[in-house]
Amino acid sequence: MYKIAVIPGDGVGKEVMEATLHVLSCLNLDIKYSFADAGDEYGEKYGEPLPIETINLVKDADACLFGAAGETAADVIIKLRQEMDFFVNLRPVKSYPGTNALFDDLDFMIVRENTEGMYVGEEEYTDEGAIAKRVITRAASERICRYAFEYAKDNNRKKVTGVHKANVLKKTDGLFKEVFYEVAKNYEKYGIEAEDFYVDATAMYLLTKPQNFDVIVTTNLFGDILSDEGAGLVGGLGLMPSANIGENRGLFEPIHGSAPNIAGKGLANPTAMLLSAVMMLNYLGEKESANILDKAILEVLTEKKYITQDIGGKSSTMEMAKAIAKKIKV
Repeated sequence: MYKIAVIPGDGVGKEVMEATLHVLSCLNLDIKYSFADAGDEYGEKYGEPLPIETINLVKDADACLFGAAGETAADVIIKLRQEMDFFVNLRPVKSYPGTNALFDDLDFMIVRENTEGMYVGEEEYTDEGAIAKRVITRAASERICRYAFEYAKDNNRKKVTGVHKANVLKKTDGLFKEVFYEVAKNYEKYGIEAEDFYVDATAMYLLTKPQNFDVIVTTNLFGDILSDEGAGLVGGLGLMPSANIGENRGLFEPIHGSAPNIAGKGLANPTAMLLSAVMMLNYLGEKESANILDKAILEVLTEKKYITQDIGGKSSTMEMAKAIAKKIKV
């Protein structure tokens, strides 16, 4: 039996989580769900957005499904990543039929360092304005680059692209680039090519020749920005899942936020949350169930009969989820 921590969070997080649990209930899986609170609403009510009880629940679980956080995201999801040492953030950029994808042939992975960089949260006001601290360490750079090359090796990917700004950030990103190529040497025997680009050039290449990417590995802030650009390539944030991976556990979430402007209206696209659940099932070793769910999602997107407004349909969040559930045959 798998112990899964469930944190619906704020806004549309609750809606896409309800939809995802409905679909997961159709699979032949032995799962015990434990629900936890976090986010804006909880913080307003109890004075803290991430209670220790939630942290402990995630620590005790085999994996965690997370919906969305609002204005307290830095105090919730970023803190969870740091508390659990979820040092990898996987963000797949993949084209699906029946969507608003700009390209119909994209399939690459962004591997984002998840614990340091600009997101360490060390900021202070000064007489002139404010200062933020950016932290890049050799140890964190080495393990994220190694993870990217291991991912490439295990998933038959042929190239890893290191993304940085070493021409300006000569010490921090200079170190990241140096470590990237040190790690890359160990994977030449597997035929995996290594290349690097500046982050601004990468942003352009994602628009002009995104098919050239296979695996991208980069630092925290750059990975966050580039993956949102990736979402634009494949039809929007409602189609982008993610995984936060540590040594012993994982947390799976859509990359979209709480979207308070549409919360409670049944307009949210559940696809990103459902694809995050696919990533969770693969992480747990439930490959067959992951493939069944992925296929069901693909069928509904392809048919375009029950899809949400953001990708050209008229269905509600739960109507789309129920259509996917009906496609599941176990």
